Amino acid sequence: MTAEILSIPRPVLHEQVASRLRQMLVEGRIAPGAKLNERTLCEELRISRTPLREAIKMLAAEGLVELLPNRGSVAVQLSVADVHNTFEVMAGLEALSGELAAQRITDAELAEIKALHYEMLAAYTRRDLSTYYQLNATIHRCMNAAAKNPVLTSTYNQVNARLQALRFRSNQDGEKWSRAVQEHEAMVQALEAREPAALRRVLTSHLNNKRDVVLEQLREQEAQALQHGGRAE
Repeated sequence: MTAEILSIPRPVLHEQVASRLRQMLVEGRIAPGAKLNERTLCEELRISRTPLREAIKMLAAEGLVELLPNRGSVAVQLSVADVHNTFEVMAGLEALSGELAAQRITDAELAEIKALHYEMLAAYTRRDLSTYYQLNATIHRCMNAAAKNPVLTSTYNQVNARLQALRFRSNQDGEKWSRAVQEHEAMVQALEAREPAALRRVLTSHLNNKRDVVLEQLREQEAQALQHGGRAE
């Protein structure tokens, strides 16, 4: 008898590239509105243009990148109105996810979310914003998955993709970051108690607070741009 050799598929290169680019966009290493320079990115990521272009198409489908005819691609830059409208929808999706999750979550799913929460608190203590954000985002996705509604999950992922960079930036202020951590503590408590209304309330408040932080940041940037523009004149 001979053993059957199973081939293990390797991760598709352009998916790995998309993951790297996504992180760069979310963490602001590629600024909103900045052009994605293909030559520079190929050198930095040590890849050819084909997987890079496939990755950029993936990110365009997610709403993180805008493809410009004959001009390449740029990191999406949301207006104040875009941010307000998108966070309004996201708050509703998060609230519904939490309400359903509190009713449907299994003990195993709850244990996983609590473990992620403790890891996130450790990253907060170290002031490791990159790791904190990744764990934070995973917690929100796990809560959405615990709602066990595939239509909700599909919509959630589509809308949330547009806000990842802004949600990351909303924690860069120490006081507001601390408040976000306290809100996550309240989320876990409500989830563990299986209290749908309480979890809906804290998630709605959490998203509205993030919206307000982001809008404040955008308005400050606009004011600074106008100030610098006036000096240039």
